[in-house]
Amino acid sequence: MTVVPDRITTAPASRDEIFQAHRGGKLATGLTAPLSDARELAIAYTPGVADVSRAIAADAALADRYTWAGRLVAVVSDGTAVLGLGDIGPRAALPVMEGKSALFKAFGGLDSIPIVLDTTDVDEIVETLVRLRPSFGAVNLEDVAAPRCFELERRLVEALDCPVMHDDQHGTAIVLLAALRGACEVQGREPGELRVVVSGAGAAGVACARILLAAGVSDVVVLDSRGVLVPGRDGVTGEKAALAHRTNPRGVTGSLADALRGADVFVGLSGARLPEELLATMAPDGMVFALSNPDPEVHPDVAARHAAIVATGRSDFPNQINNVLAFPGVFRGALDAGARRITEAMKLAAAEAILDVARDDLAVDRIVPSPFDPRVALAVSAAVAAASEPGGDAK
Repeated sequence: MTVVPDRITTAPASRDEIFQAHRGGKLATGLTAPLSDARELAIAYTPGVADVSRAIAADAALADRYTWAGRLVAVVSDGTAVLGLGDIGPRAALPVMEGKSALFKAFGGLDSIPIVLDTTDVDEIVETLVRLRPSFGAVNLEDVAAPRCFELERRLVEALDCPVMHDDQHGTAIVLLAALRGACEVQGREPGELRVVVSGAGAAGVACARILLAAGVSDVVVLDSRGVLVPGRDGVTGEKAALAHRTNPRGVTGSLADALRGADVFVGLSGARLPEELLATMAPDGMVFALSNPDPEVHPDVAARHAAIVATGRSDFPNQINNVLAFPGVFRGALDAGARRITEAMKLAAAEAILDVARDDLAVDRIVPSPFDPRVALAVSAAVAAASEPGGDAK
């Protein structure tokens, strides 16, 4: 059994240490072919490389075998929803995208390249990535603001013949589902019997609600800044309207106070504060997933006074809901299988694989494995690859 600490035990990094670590960026290219003499140069570059180029010109599919494109993930952002900083632009987003590429390599063994685009126009972003398609094998959308992110992902899935996933949506949703199922197993409950409240109807909130519905959780109530999503309410349009028609089977209306009364699960994805007095109105043995970063909707110690299981997005408390548990393995599995799409079945399989890794050690303070558990990415990639086969999604 692999035992990995869930909490950071070292002192926090200083500002000077952080800036020094980022000096010159966090990425560099490396060589996979030797270049120590003239013969090796002639093989890796001219004249030898011409043979490979001729072969690819005759059969474009060979590019996946003889270049890195087939295993390269493009990490793409327009800088409009970066971490908790908001719309800070593409240049300020680049350090985050470099970090995401570093995670792909460290946790999934995949090469990736950050691409930040100085446009927020969906048509322009789609056109740019379509033209760049020969250079990469998959697209990880990152830190694109809602509701534009929904249209952008849909358009790219339609336009590109390779896996595309907006990690802020689906990575969060996959890990949340794994954690919820882990919490249910700890408590001896079934997900389908839960009343779930999702506070936040942005990218992550919409995706989390959808995956919970797909996993059999029928009683899901979603709120935005104006209250519960119900059909016809002011501001409930587009993705919110579609979600309003699929959720809230009991017809709850009003505010968070109305939705949370008697609820079993709170999922926070909006940054809005959760007053302690509302926690006290939840059902016994409740679960709180306060996932906003860097500041959860409610402090975990406060939540623990009322809830049996508490999770956050932070690494300095137990039960960290961290996307790194999902996206490296999801993309690796999709690329291993030669999949053209990342489907709902693949996401559900990824959540189950994450839970499987944690199953032997499940506890109230360990409902998901540590992000540093080396088994996670391998288990997720294998499950995603297997799930891609029955649906005919492979090339």
